[in-house]
Amino acid sequence: MKNNEASPQSPAGPALGRAAFRHFLPITTRWMDNDLYGHVNNVVYYAYFDTVVNRYLIERGVLDIHGGPVIGLVVESGCRYFAPLAFPQTVVAGLRVARLGNSSVRYEIALFADHSDQAAAHGHFVHVYVDRETRRPVSLPAPLREALEELAEGVLE
Repeated sequence: MKNNEASPQSPAGPALGRAAFRHFLPITTRWMDNDLYGHVNNVVYYAYFDTVVNRYLIERGVLDIHGGPVIGLVVESGCRYFAPLAFPQTVVAGLRVARLGNSSVRYEIALFADHSDQAAAHGHFVHVYVDRETRRPVSLPAPLREALEELAEGVLE
């Protein structure tokens, strides 16, 4: 079975619903996203993950990708696939924060096909926030922490 065609009741557990997420971004698939098997290639899912996280942070004014003193480096990522996505289709990326540390955050992202309530894929990645120049971990700046806490409401205990 291909990674995009895993059962909704896979060994990793059932696909998550939209209600588990705090922020949503529609993403239109592109012709080039499909692979030879006729569905979105697995590496593209990671691009969708990056897109929803970074767009949220930029729109909230807490990430300056060109000159900000603090940047997030991905130190871990993963994805589980439950159903295929394909061009042409609108994918809705759901975003939440599952863990918020002093200098790190674990984002969880689900990709929903069109208007489906069950995720076609569920992934995560961990950012460690570092000083842009030294690349040493730093405490999350207050505005960034506030924006991340909004994504964690109802998730963190």
